[in-house]
Amino acid sequence: MKAVIKTQGRQFTVTEGDVLFVNRFKDTNAGDSVSIDTVLAVGEGEGMTFGAPTVEGASVSATILENKRGKKITVIKKKRRKGYRLKQGHRQEISVIKIDSIQS
Repeated sequence: MKAVIKTQGRQFTVTEGDVLFVNRFKDTNAGDSVSIDTVLAVGEGEGMTFGAPTVEGASVSATILENKRGKKITVIKKKRRKGYRLKQGHRQEISVIKIDSIQS
């Protein structure tokens, strides 16, 4: 069974057993279980159910495998002939989750 979920500001199409990299869930540790209630669509093939905007009573449960930081990106700003240069780095906080079950 497939589900389209919205979590941490992004949408994902998931099945049971999928591993996702999402923005970090606050106040959680590795091994914690989370429930995602914002399910936009659930089912497969002709039995697909679409929500308006979400499917009532549907939820997806997931386990947090790891909380970590993503790859570092470098942001460089420059204005020519003005002597203005700025260099910043950023690492996004992410959670690695595994989809356990989909309830429709």
